[in-house]
Amino acid sequence: MSNSAQTSASSRIAALLDENSFVEVGAYITARSTDFNMTEQETPADGVVTGYGTIGGCLVYVYSQDASVLGGSMGEMHAKKICNIYSMAMKMGAPVIGLVDCAGLRLQEATDALDGFGKLYLSQTMASGVIPQITAIFGTCGGGMAVSAGITDFTFMEEKSGKLFVNSPNAIDGNYKEKCDTSSADFQSRESGLVDFTGDEDSIIAQIRALVSILPANNEDDMSYEECQDDLNRICDNIEGCTGDTALALTLISDNSFFMEVKKDYEPSMVTGFIRLNGTTIGCVANRTEIYENGEKKETFEPALSGKGCDKAADFINFCDAFNIPVLTLVNVKGYKAKMCSERRIAKAAARLTYAYANASVPKVTVIVKEAFGSAYLTMGSKSIGADVVYAWPDAVIGMMNPSEAVKIMYAKEIAASGDAAALINEKTAEYTALQSSAVAAAKRGYVDDIIKAGETRQRVIAAFEMLFTKREDRPSKKHGTV
Repeated sequence: MSNSAQTSASSRIAALLDENSFVEVGAYITARSTDFNMTEQETPADGVVTGYGTIGGCLVYVYSQDASVLGGSMGEMHAKKICNIYSMAMKMGAPVIGLVDCAGLRLQEATDALDGFGKLYLSQTMASGVIPQITAIFGTCGGGMAVSAGITDFTFMEEKSGKLFVNSPNAIDGNYKEKCDTSSADFQSRESGLVDFTGDEDSIIAQIRALVSILPANNEDDMSYEECQDDLNRICDNIEGCTGDTALALTLISDNSFFMEVKKDYEPSMVTGFIRLNGTTIGCVANRTEIYENGEKKETFEPALSGKGCDKAADFINFCDAFNIPVLTLVNVKGYKAKMCSERRIAKAAARLTYAYANASVPKVTVIVKEAFGSAYLTMGSKSIGADVVYAWPDAVIGMMNPSEAVKIMYAKEIAASGDAAALINEKTAEYTALQSSAVAAAKRGYVDDIIKAGETRQRVIAAFEMLFTKREDRPSKKHGTV
């Protein structure tokens, strides 16, 4: 152990890893002398403790920055230590977890420290899509270190002491910290979407352990499976009432009601997270129009896609595809949000989500739980863009637009001349729905594979993923897409 063994940096590692499993690497490394005389300063471990250990018996690599040594700032040797464990993790195919408390770039080392940041970015980029990368922010994560957090797959942030920023709140034109603390966990989780999970230090440690337990160790690993203790044919009672808050529906579908929501606070009208089905980790994407807490409705949303929601879902699907995690989608969407703030980015964001679904080669199962209209329906993992299996609940409505709105356009003259416009609209809407927009109509055209009872969703989805377990798909040869 280094001289920093009793610091919070080391205590966090001890809390995170299985008891007595941590092995430190590079304990004797100290800061290299530069043009500025630092020889009189003691720099144990150069401000970062690095090594490996286990979580639930599975190998992980970890680095933990020590703010008591040069503020945990990034210097040449500091970066070299982190890059070294990245190299080891890539060889072994194991996740890397960074526990961040960093004052930023070490000014005394200037371009040497900058080069260290660059080499860290390169190591993280090479690891992206190969091994899971997790960042937990317990103190300051500013400047270049914020970029590092952005490259990783999941970011956790301590809700009181954590600070994440490229430019500090006081450096932003027209802003100051008391007006809007852009570095806070609340802002970074709700507004920027960079932070996936927030909480106190103990809950963050527990959440990281839970996340690691359900993720594959690398992009070729299939060992994230656990023995299922739940009834595979269990009926999901009252799931029909969860079409609004689909997070509750996913909880009902999952083994033992397990659901880990990702980016819960960011654009909550789009749900992303992980469940287990028959012991296998499944990535989930779902539209949400309501949030319930303790049986009370807390918030409502329109059933429409937003730019933020599309980006959130696209990033999540890309992660799942990279690590061979199957994707389940629950659909309840009428269109796109018609607001100026959304219009600035919605076309590109919707294109990214469409591309993410179409490009993903993992097993994809979609369940239409209520409404599915227009191109927004196509974007949400439809048969047309590559879903392997599509189910619909009996009362699902699927089509170009809301049937009553379509009727008002198609029969505008008849409605205007009618003595009872409401009765005519209802009559024509029923006819149009039966012919064009019902689940049966979609199934007749092959856009839906089967119409299933809502309560049977768990058993039917499990059966579909079991069938798709050995899925193989030939794709055109290319370096990568450009969307």
